[in-house]
Amino acid sequence: MEPFTIHRPTGVPKLVFDSPHSGRFYPDDFRSNATRVELRRGEDAYVDELLAGTPTLGVVLLAANYPRCYIDVNRAVDDIDAAMLAEPWPEPLHSTEKSARGLGLIRRYVVPGVEAQAGPLTVAEVRQRIDSVYAPYHEALDALIHEVLVARERVLHVNWHSMKSVGNAMTPDGEGAKRPDFVVSDGRGRTAAPAVTAAVVDALRGMGFQVSVNDPYTGGTIVKRLGAPDRGVHSVQIEINRALYLDEKAVEKREGFGGLTQRLEQLTRNLTAL
Repeated sequence: MEPFTIHRPTGVPKLVFDSPHSGRFYPDDFRSNATRVELRRGEDAYVDELLAGTPTLGVVLLAANYPRCYIDVNRAVDDIDAAMLAEPWPEPLHSTEKSARGLGLIRRYVVPGVEAQAGPLTVAEVRQRIDSVYAPYHEALDALIHEVLVARERVLHVNWHSMKSVGNAMTPDGEGAKRPDFVVSDGRGRTAAPAVTAAVVDALRGMGFQVSVNDPYTGGTIVKRLGAPDRGVHSVQIEINRALYLDEKAVEKREGFGGLTQRLEQLTRNLTAL
């Protein structure tokens, strides 16, 4: 299985979208004692399908094929919990609060108390995941950003995710925290111009959604690495509340899936006008 799929529009893309956590191909070398449904609760399930119509509107969409429980492409490559390894890592590690909560490059927990990996991984196993999945994803995304930037002198990139409707002990807002419909993040103003972030927020609010900005999420590794408004690269992260479209326990689409798809296409039309 290729590490990602690219869905292209006709002509030069107007926008770059990526979905790093919607992958659902679990390879044979992935070992876990969790059930498949339990593992799938760690996915941003079907976000790629919510965005499937956007290439017809001028979007180039990069979608991960491998799940974040295998390797999380929205983490720094050295954000590894040493306790996840069967042997010492040969270079210095820079574990963050993500690893501390079980959400590093190699995910420890799907949800609190449910281990994602069957046991510690060797250095060779982690490097294989980096080389075959992580690095190609970032190289492809970099190439798409560069393509649009060269053609249009500026680029709007949206990094798409979904979030649990209620926080838990692993999330920054804590156990029982209720989430809005959407969270829009720009690294607290560092990854996109204020006007760009405001346009995204206003478009969503104009459709009647409840939207939070940089709370509880400020943006992950991808937007913080790519966003450079002074170079014309505006990168925002959007989190979708799963209750809008998903049976969160069964990880199955709900009745609202089609309607949300249409509204995200309308959002895309608004963003292309930027």
